Amino acid sequence: MASQSPSLEKAEVVMEEQANPAPFEEDPLPPEGSTERILAERRLVKKLDRRVLPTIVLIFIMNYIDRNAVTTARLKGLEQDLHLSDLQYNVVLSILYVSYCPAQIPSNMALNWITRPSLYIGTCVVIWGLISTLTGITQSYGGILAVRLCIGIPESAFYPGAIYLLSRWYTKKELAFRSAILYGGLLISNAFGALIAAGILANMEGKLGIRAWRWVFFIEGSITMFIGLNAMWLLPDYPVNTRWVSSKERRLAQARLADDAGEADRDSAGDSPLKGLLMAIQDPKVWVFAIMNTAQLLGLSFVNFFPTLTSTLGFNTTVSLLLAAPPWILSTITCCLNAWHADRTGGRFFHQSAWWWGVMIGFIISLSTNNNGARYFSMFLMACGYGGFAMTLVWVSSTFPRPPAKRAAIIGIVNGIGNIGNLMGSYTWKAEWGPDYHQSMIISFVALGVSTILSLLLRQWVIRDNKKLDEDEKRALTEASRARVEEAARLEGITFDQAMQRRKGFRYLY
Repeated sequence: MASQSPSLEKAEVVMEEQANPAPFEEDPLPPEGSTERILAERRLVKKLDRRVLPTIVLIFIMNYIDRNAVTTARLKGLEQDLHLSDLQYNVVLSILYVSYCPAQIPSNMALNWITRPSLYIGTCVVIWGLISTLTGITQSYGGILAVRLCIGIPESAFYPGAIYLLSRWYTKKELAFRSAILYGGLLISNAFGALIAAGILANMEGKLGIRAWRWVFFIEGSITMFIGLNAMWLLPDYPVNTRWVSSKERRLAQARLADDAGEADRDSAGDSPLKGLLMAIQDPKVWVFAIMNTAQLLGLSFVNFFPTLTSTLGFNTTVSLLLAAPPWILSTITCCLNAWHADRTGGRFFHQSAWWWGVMIGFIISLSTNNNGARYFSMFLMACGYGGFAMTLVWVSSTFPRPPAKRAAIIGIVNGIGNIGNLMGSYTWKAEWGPDYHQSMIISFVALGVSTILSLLLRQWVIRDNKKLDEDEKRALTEASRARVEEAARLEGITFDQAMQRRKGFRYLY
């Protein structure tokens, strides 16, 4: 980590900007919509894509593999060596969410305050990789419980933090596809994570006198730490201070986001992290999003038990693991295609909720028949439901675009509270309800029904807000921060009045 405090770094950035003001009048950006401007933006986006997307996908793959290493280690003696009962094992699985959920809010608030998010996220990745590695040396229930509780804190920084960081670089018409690629890391890890662990379990038993399940944590945790160290220089900071883009590219990155919302993507003088949190908790839409996300993740909680579901088809362990892969490969493809179409059309509600309806159809099929072919087909529908979840924080980002302090807090609140659904889901898929898991599917079906209703409510709410902006353009302008509109005008080299006219075109996506 940098030795300076975040506040000192912020001061240095401001002083640097004041000491070396950009010669905007002498070197203006190409006009918005011109061929030169379009090409410049494409070059910038490609530069970001090549560097940022592979990094965050790798991190997310290891995030899920580290989090679920306990479930694979269980296959090779973890429970027996640590003398865990069934109840204790369930507590070990779920205790992570006790720290993971609440820590997301202060983590995202800190991320907006810190000027070097690359160092912050990279450091958190290294720390959770180290904690995951230490899981391999635990000798008791209390030891592994403490490790699992601690790992939730650094893990909480990544997914909401990555979505927030992407929202500081990509416009609302680009964010869904990039977020889907990020989430594709988790979906792909569902397909291959268990197979990687299976290779370790099969070949490392007794090596150096160490049980194979302990090697799972040693090897996977070490890989995570290596990726985290590299993330510190691969990830960007913010458009104003990222070192590996030129000064003109930094200005272009700020200008295109200002054009996207009619205001600069920068906090005003009084927009502190605490004020952002207060603005967030006072907005009723935030709580509807949070409850919707909780119900959604409860409905999709089968993800942690997917190999168990494929094993109910009656095949051996190896075949069951192989059968678990194709649904998630399809899910990854459909998730990215869905997000690409959402970016093209600006849609949110149907691109999120329609996939839940597919999951609900999958539950109905599984509840209605014991035919293996039909049940396996239903698992494809269930896995594809995660295409909807990948859109949730994207919709949040476009519904609460400014100021960044508020947006950061809201992303943390929605994802943090939403993961309570995962916590509840840990106890929904009980072993005694197998092999049919009818009760589990009914609970998940109802949860997705609730999330659909709340999603529809949000859609109508956003439509109403847009109608108000249509009816009263003065309202659209008074909701804008003058300081942020002035900054947008400065970045583009236009007058304040011209920037205010552009601000009239802003509308929320639904």
